[in-house]
Amino acid sequence: MKRIFADFHIHLGSTSEGRPVKISASKNLTLSNVLQTAFHHKGIQLVGVIDCHVPAVIRELEVAVEKNEIYEHRDGGLIKEGGCLITGSEIEIYDENCNGPIHVLVFLPYLKSMKHFSNWLGERMTNHHLSSQRFYGSATELQEKTKELGGLFVIAHAFTPFKSLYGRGVGKSMEEVFKPDLIDAIELGLSCDTYMAGQLGELQKYPFLSNSDAHSLEKIGREYQEIDMEDLSFKELSLALKGKEGRKIAGNYGLHPQLGKYYRTCCAKCGALIIEEKTRKCTYCEKGRIVKGVSNRIQELSDVASTSSPANRPPYTHHVPLEFIPGLGPRMLEKLRGLFGTDMEVIHSVSDEELRKVLPNKVVDKIIESRKGTIHLKEGGGGHYGKLH
Repeated sequence: MKRIFADFHIHLGSTSEGRPVKISASKNLTLSNVLQTAFHHKGIQLVGVIDCHVPAVIRELEVAVEKNEIYEHRDGGLIKEGGCLITGSEIEIYDENCNGPIHVLVFLPYLKSMKHFSNWLGERMTNHHLSSQRFYGSATELQEKTKELGGLFVIAHAFTPFKSLYGRGVGKSMEEVFKPDLIDAIELGLSCDTYMAGQLGELQKYPFLSNSDAHSLEKIGREYQEIDMEDLSFKELSLALKGKEGRKIAGNYGLHPQLGKYYRTCCAKCGALIIEEKTRKCTYCEKGRIVKGVSNRIQELSDVASTSSPANRPPYTHHVPLEFIPGLGPRMLEKLRGLFGTDMEVIHSVSDEELRKVLPNKVVDKIIESRKGTIHLKEGGGGHYGKLH
């Protein structure tokens, strides 16, 4: 088995021709830049680009295949320079059975599958030329179409306060919105980890994914998973999610939830920590809106002890992306990549002694603390990231 690092939630800001794809994403998030950054700088070998239903993106991929810059694996997935692109789509659901909007991810094995899916979405969306658009149909209809095309269906950032299954504070149970047997995985989101999500009984049977939801190049790989698989392909990914034939998710790596923007209930304007939600407006600045934290929401939903996670649940490792390390600026980061290859090498493999040869001791100390999970954090919330002390 090979050890593969994977990030399945990466956006495109624009096409190679400059057409917008994800409005809130950086314009330099083009397909070529995403693959170059993921494969060669970050050390992520398996990437999910979740704007591939956009017709202009499909055409760009088709041209790359025609020019032999990318080739399609017989078992699904697009191969380029030793890495694999899984074509995906982020879709917004808001039907009569949910208190939406809810975001989901659909991954499909082949370009022809995605092209068919794009045309199908075009009849059920106002504008399928942009990412994350509302789907005018039921959640179960979308699930069934995904399975008809041999795809994977994932609940996106399940606990974030906006556009998620559980995050709005008025969400229903999963089976009231979706067909549980047609869900392949649950994406945790930046303010949640395995131990928190494990407190919901209805999630016990699903694999968890920890993805970056990258809206800029540097954010790629800020959360990721380690997967045991024989080859880079869609079929191997599907087997890993099911834990079949020795394939499996071997580990999840993500921000400590306290670093996430929505860990605690806070005021979105002044950042004040809210202990009791008596009103929707902040009692400190009297202007800001209170945003319920993921940790608080999970406390409301919890029906299982967090220690009761399935025995085959992989470990979740809290880590700090290199860009978060104080004193480690862009120039030093490029120097590290030049010396050691990729961020994954620096985070997982390079010895403390080697790091001390090229970095100040105080920076190396922070990297070591991050590896051990002993770094001190200031909690985030209300749309404000946490910070390292």
